Amino acid sequence: MTLADHLPILPVAIPALAAPVALLAMRRRRALAVGIAFAAILAQLAVALVLMARVSGGTILAYRLGDWPAPIGIVLVADRLAALMLVLTSVLALIALLHGVVTRADRKGWHFHPLFQFQLMGLNGAFLTGDLFNLFVFFEVLLIASYGLMLHGQGPARLKAGVQYVVVNLVGSSLFLIALGMLYALTGTLNMADMGLRIAAVPAADQVMLRIAGLLLTSVFALKAAVVPLHLWLPRTYAVSTPAVAALFAIMTKVGVYSLVRVVPQVFGEGAGAAAWVPAPWLLPAALVSTVIGFAGVFVARSLSEQAAWAVIGSTGTLLIAVAGWSPESLGAGLYYLVHSTLAGAALFLVADVAARRRGSFGDTASPGPAFAGRGIVALLFMAAAIAATGLPPLSGFIGKLLILASLAGLPDWGWGWSVILGTTFIAVVGFARTGSAVFWKSAEGCETPPAPASRADMIAPALAIAALAALSAGAGVVSAYTDAAAAQVLTPVESAAAVLGEGAE
Repeated sequence: MTLADHLPILPVAIPALAAPVALLAMRRRRALAVGIAFAAILAQLAVALVLMARVSGGTILAYRLGDWPAPIGIVLVADRLAALMLVLTSVLALIALLHGVVTRADRKGWHFHPLFQFQLMGLNGAFLTGDLFNLFVFFEVLLIASYGLMLHGQGPARLKAGVQYVVVNLVGSSLFLIALGMLYALTGTLNMADMGLRIAAVPAADQVMLRIAGLLLTSVFALKAAVVPLHLWLPRTYAVSTPAVAALFAIMTKVGVYSLVRVVPQVFGEGAGAAAWVPAPWLLPAALVSTVIGFAGVFVARSLSEQAAWAVIGSTGTLLIAVAGWSPESLGAGLYYLVHSTLAGAALFLVADVAARRRGSFGDTASPGPAFAGRGIVALLFMAAAIAATGLPPLSGFIGKLLILASLAGLPDWGWGWSVILGTTFIAVVGFARTGSAVFWKSAEGCETPPAPASRADMIAPALAIAALAALSAGAGVVSAYTDAAAAQVLTPVESAAAVLGEGAE
């Protein structure tokens, strides 16, 4: 086998190797550890781009670890959707790590860089695995790493939010294992492609248990995605995390959405009997409510970081409105919006940190403070991030929402989707405008102007995130064509089954 044949394992292997090497180098040669971290992410980005090029024509790459045939062995599957998520993760990680290093946030603990790499290992593995049990394993890898990253820098607020975060995810992991046990008992496999074929043969007497297992599994994914009413853990957790970590966490909710998109058509599609399209009755209502509550949170948030956290919930709800259509058009539009909303959420967290670092004791509170140095530039960064998050032109949020609205027009409940998306866009505009005017235009009387920062290097990462959004807008035609093709491939699970299981999948 050539190196090209091993490409699907590299996004998991590279961070798995980089983490311990960075840990060993950290105590004696910090600069070397930082270099290893950047090199590892650049290597992951390069591999992801090569994988995207290889699968863009519709090829599905199945990598069998140990050369054990599926469904017996562990299999990694790279298709259009997986490659898209790998590229997005690498770009986001590069921006977040750059901000962490420039602001010296990585120096607040010895284990930042190893944990960062383990987080990427879990994310990349979750996007590539073709096995439900290994999806659970990679969930646990990324969650354990996120526990350490969330507490990085210490402090009572982080500890309190961290305990809540751990408890909620332990409950989710327990439910995940219960659902897996039920599905294995009913189908005799945990390979997603194989399960999708066997699930049609589940006896009628077991259909109720099958439906319960499916609902449990989708509830776990909804918890990871912070869908209302399973969202309460997110605002405090994200708002108190180190900004570079919060920016990386912008993709965490998208892992839950990705799992829904990956598992439901493959396992609970048309042939699943009573469990066919199991989340369909509640997914759209939950998405609508999540969008409303998320952007209402943006309106009433008391700080820029809290506002960014609520925007993540609102954007995830908007994304799920598109996913709930389960059509190639709506899902393709949703995948485009997924890329946009991840980068926009990260940009908001990073801009909030830039403002907080210049406002002294006022931090990132959404209230008038001192007229700090460089306020005009930071205000422009905030305006661009807010425009992206709300979905106003000319950035990619406008295109993403336009694509979603167009894709919903032919669906039965299109009126609900249109009303909520347009209404919450207005709420978000007012919320961000009010915060922006208070922080960047008004000044509190009697405040001493904080000393100007020694460098403006902390503006580089948010500027890169906004530049990525501009590039996504400029290349909207190419990207949306790719996401449409990815959606069509996901909704045709027989292709994935054939690639994973071989000719017998037919």
